[in-house]
Amino acid sequence: MEKTFQRIYMDHHATTPLDPRVLETMMPYLTSEFGNASSNTHAFGWRAKEAVELARQQIAKLIGCNPEEIIFTNGATESDNLAIKGVAQQYRRKGNHLITSQIEHSAILESCKTLEKDGFEVTYLPVDQYGMVDPQDVKEAITDQTILISIIYASNEVGTINPLSEIGEISQDHGVLFHSDAVQGIGKVESSVDTLKVDLMSLTAHKMYGPKGIGALHIRSKRPKIRIKPQNHGGGQEANIRSGTLNVPSIVGFGAACEIAQSEMEAEAKHLTNLRNHLHQKISENIDFMHVHGHPEKRLPGNLNISFEFVESLSLLENLSNIALSTGSACSSSSIETSRVLMAMGVEEELARSPIRFGLGRSNTLNQVNFVADQLSKQVTKLRNLSSMYKIVRKGSQQQA
Repeated sequence: MEKTFQRIYMDHHATTPLDPRVLETMMPYLTSEFGNASSNTHAFGWRAKEAVELARQQIAKLIGCNPEEIIFTNGATESDNLAIKGVAQQYRRKGNHLITSQIEHSAILESCKTLEKDGFEVTYLPVDQYGMVDPQDVKEAITDQTILISIIYASNEVGTINPLSEIGEISQDHGVLFHSDAVQGIGKVESSVDTLKVDLMSLTAHKMYGPKGIGALHIRSKRPKIRIKPQNHGGGQEANIRSGTLNVPSIVGFGAACEIAQSEMEAEAKHLTNLRNHLHQKISENIDFMHVHGHPEKRLPGNLNISFEFVESLSLLENLSNIALSTGSACSSSSIETSRVLMAMGVEEELARSPIRFGLGRSNTLNQVNFVADQLSKQVTKLRNLSSMYKIVRKGSQQQA
């Protein structure tokens, strides 16, 4: 008889499974309600448009903005590109300087590098040992040419939550627009645009149990009213900011996911924090020479990022193939890339090459956490038994104790 394995998903920072309630809401728009939301001469188009506007309201309610401030995109990468390039090009006469951090998502960093080739100047701020941007560094980086600040809300690798409200106050005081890639924080922690004092915010559905291929960009419409130069042109959909036929089923799913998050976020955050703390405790009880990365308190509820000395993360993941985890950095079958986030935090290169990122989510249970901790301990022990260096260091540590 073929042996079966328990498959466990703990990579919710990469993507989340589609909530069954979201799928149920989407189904009519995948079958009978197939109209184009731009078709305004018949009922099929009217119903599609009504569904889109309801979803726009649901998303706006979650982040505390007006529905007309939500512009639909095909995902977070497009939202980031639209925000960075759109603002920079629109306000170029005012200045040519942008401020961001060294730990941003590649969609932000690559957009900034593209702008640099076009004559813009970009300041890449450092972070502290926890991966947090210092608001004072932001303040000191502002010049009379600064037109945009873009700081990630929560790190997709180490889970650290940045002090956006403080940075937002600084941006307001200096009359500089403030954008945040907030995809990891939306639906997990407080995300009101007024509380966070952001002018633009990138969102995506698939990080919060919605469908892939749909995102949004919040663009503040007053105090200040922000204008953005479109990055694609066509039929003039989405207030002439983002042309293209709207993905009605996915937009409906995005709205449903936001509505669920609105009602369940607080209880879910408490549940995931308890699971994460338990996982940390169980791992630390059985494994020595481990290093937890990220802020101990100001972090995403389901995030735990750990490096284990004397163990290569790729080998560890290969031995835990029934458990979906991540290194938190790009990797291939032949090599492991050093995490630029951990390096920016001052983590030693050896540890920065071997993190394991646990992304706990809605479906994870205490039994799964215990199983994962047990399997992890067994595989770390197995791999370390092959390391002569570990044996030497451990023996020395025991003698000193």
